[in-house]
Amino acid sequence: MTTKNNTLFSDFKPVTKAAWLEKVNIDLKGGDFNKRLVWKNLNGIDIQPLYNTEDTIDYLKNTGENAQALVNYRCVVVTSAESGNTLAQKAVEEGINGLVFQIESKVSVATLLKGLDLNSITVSFVLTENTLDFAADFFSYAEKNVSDKSNLNGYFDLGILSNYVTTATLEADIFETLAKVISLGAEFSNFKTITISGTTFLDSGANQVQEVAYTLNALVAVIEALGDHDVAAETVFNRLHIQLAIGSEYFVEMSKYRALNSLVHKIAETYGVSNFKFTLTAKTSIWTKSVTDAHANMLRSTTEAMSAILGNVDGILVDAYDKEFKDPSDFSSRISGNITTILREESYFGKVANPVDGSYYIEEVSTKVATKALELFKAIEADGGFFTAFENETIQQQIAEIRQKKIKLISQRRLPMVGVNKYPNLMEKLDPKVLFSGGEMNSKVLIPRRASLEIEALRKVSEDIVEEAGKRPVVELASFGNLTMRKARAAFAYDFIGVSGFEVLQEKSYESAAQAAEASAKSASEVVIICSSDPDYNEHALAYVKTFRALNKDKVLLLAGNPVAILDDLKEAGLDDCIHIKSDVIHTISGVQKKVRKHIKK
Repeated sequence: MTTKNNTLFSDFKPVTKAAWLEKVNIDLKGGDFNKRLVWKNLNGIDIQPLYNTEDTIDYLKNTGENAQALVNYRCVVVTSAESGNTLAQKAVEEGINGLVFQIESKVSVATLLKGLDLNSITVSFVLTENTLDFAADFFSYAEKNVSDKSNLNGYFDLGILSNYVTTATLEADIFETLAKVISLGAEFSNFKTITISGTTFLDSGANQVQEVAYTLNALVAVIEALGDHDVAAETVFNRLHIQLAIGSEYFVEMSKYRALNSLVHKIAETYGVSNFKFTLTAKTSIWTKSVTDAHANMLRSTTEAMSAILGNVDGILVDAYDKEFKDPSDFSSRISGNITTILREESYFGKVANPVDGSYYIEEVSTKVATKALELFKAIEADGGFFTAFENETIQQQIAEIRQKKIKLISQRRLPMVGVNKYPNLMEKLDPKVLFSGGEMNSKVLIPRRASLEIEALRKVSEDIVEEAGKRPVVELASFGNLTMRKARAAFAYDFIGVSGFEVLQEKSYESAAQAAEASAKSASEVVIICSSDPDYNEHALAYVKTFRALNKDKVLLLAGNPVAILDDLKEAGLDDCIHIKSDVIHTISGVQKKVRKHIKK
């Protein structure tokens, strides 16, 4: 059997990369290889469509280890010690092995942690007040309730970075307080007392390179500040916990965590620190979530968790899918916890050691992210470091530039978001109160936000129109001519205009353009979209528009397609706009809404 197989494979010569590229270029039929197949993302990284053994890859060092003891975190908002303990106990019963307590007032540590096994459950705390008192009480309680001090796992997050970048204010004594907290927890080697949370960067629209670079700049700033309080750099690295958000670019996110791990070790080397252990956790992002078709957030969170685990994080905090518009329910909290559990236990993500190591694609992207992030990190350091760059708004401006590019891609539907700018759920009934209706921007701070806010604002306008008119505006898809093209364009129009939140009727097919024009002009719709083929448009579209406008001057009349040769004539005759693959959703639908609103007020 082996001999036969060897003979079989010996008949096939290895395929060189040049041969692959030659075949690809033939299939492209003159198309530009770099434009059509090379992925250029907003990190300034070009990613090739194929790799083989001829490619030379620079492998990063210290990219981390896949955590087989992955911590599955749940956030517990503590309004009282008793209620916090109840929620924590419930989480543990549901399979959660990590708790992040958000402490909003003074609480009893003993009451809060009653019944929790600190030897097996990871406990972490986001502290805003009474930090030193809470830390002292916690470590005193832990000493009595762990069999070995090394069994205590978790972290304190004093909000050093996250509070500063969202308020532009740094507490005067924050580093003095942090130094005392570090001292209090010195004997608990696996409990991290220094948290650098870079989640706000990505949640404000940054790309992965920026998120990694600015987080490292903040780390250096903290090291230097703690040095003034006699905390050694080695202590900082051993007491360090870093948290990053997880975006939607699956492989780049995976590479981001590997790159960060490598760069932390590189920075540690500059301080003469080589042997240390820090903790890296991931949190599902606010940026990628939506309030429209919110159940899609579960799918987004799942792929985000997958990329983070494969990127070698130590723990994951998956937010509830409905967190963006209400207090999470028992169901949504349970589902969020199940995501990591299923990935770890049933999909074997936590049982295969470093599964992506050696992948040419992942290795190259990791190296490129690390290289770009290191360049940006050095540029910020050269200009005075993190706090200087934030005070002069360099960081905010750089993030704003990327954020606007992302929003433009979303509006052009080149960056798809299911339920937002692609495949909207037209059966969904939304409470208008959960939709973004606009707000002031502050260039001096970073504001975590959803990527979908501008499209949500469109939907909010539609809901306002519904309230004013007492009914939902109706969109009619009027088709004629070539069967294949009219069906395709009707499907495209249904998806495109559905983002508005209007009622979109199923396609109506007519035997002729004249019949379609007359019927759609007289129908009970507020918007009509013409759907047919380019040859049909060239022959009948102008007559359609003239007939339509002779009967109805108020309705919005759109055309699915882009017949450039006759477009000026069509618009002069009364066509409002065209919708096609290059159309901007926000600009187009905003124009439709203005005309519909004007018509309704008549």
